[in-house]
Amino acid sequence: MDKKWTMEKIAFNVIGYGFISAFAALCVIPFIMIVSGSFTEENSIIRQGYQLIPSVFSLESYQFIFKSPSQILRAYQVTLLVTIIGTAAGLFLTAMTAYVLQRKDFRYRNGFAFYFFFTTLFSGGLVPWYILIIKYLHLKDSLLAIILPMLLNVFYIIIMRSFISTTIPDAISESAKIDGAGDFRIFLSIIIPLSKPALATIGLFIALNYWNDWYHALLFIENENLYPLQYFLYNILNSMSFANSAAAQSGVAVVSMPKESFKLAMTVIATGPIVLLYPFVQKYFVQGITVGAVKG
Repeated sequence: MDKKWTMEKIAFNVIGYGFISAFAALCVIPFIMIVSGSFTEENSIIRQGYQLIPSVFSLESYQFIFKSPSQILRAYQVTLLVTIIGTAAGLFLTAMTAYVLQRKDFRYRNGFAFYFFFTTLFSGGLVPWYILIIKYLHLKDSLLAIILPMLLNVFYIIIMRSFISTTIPDAISESAKIDGAGDFRIFLSIIIPLSKPALATIGLFIALNYWNDWYHALLFIENENLYPLQYFLYNILNSMSFANSAAAQSGVAVVSMPKESFKLAMTVIATGPIVLLYPFVQKYFVQGITVGAVKG
């Protein structure tokens, strides 16, 4: 019986690990093909398609992107600055708002909660929002025009509020109050340290939003020195498409420019830092995602 059970267990583990390995391969292979394609000659991609290993190795796409290294370096700096400031400020305000809304002794918490939730159902529209940012706040060609619109997200507030209410006992805050701690001291010394898993999860989401954002730069930024990375790459791609389209219409041969491999190289440059950062926050990310289910 023990031997039979052992064989069944081994077979189950082999099948389970095989299925998980196959699923992991399906997730990883597309990224490998993206990186491989970015280092493949353009004509080789057109003739043979995408491959796991470059058939004809080429740095043409990266040379095209880094033709002006100072510009892309500046775009990286702008994106890093916006991401760091936006993530830090967004996390702080999200945690503070969630802490206030989960306080049972706050008389108006239901009214404020409805106010935040209402914004997810109805929007003032693009034109009033644009007028507010440009005419009244005077944030044209300012990094604040990129940071402020995504500073607070109601969905993240709900996640943080649920985490605090289900994970941190009220008795801890009450004990701190008895010892003479104020609300802000409780928030900084108790709520923030005990909310690291949720903060790491929400922080990753906020950072991804800021890192991948190009839309707000399209609306509010005209100064090329303030272009974030995504919008900078977006402009390069548009310029390339326009040049190819104009050349095709005029019948003039255009200088060979990588198109398919260029898109893949853009993906590598844009997502590389996030992919490298993820393993360091994965533990908190998984814990923050699962804690609600465990506590519920």
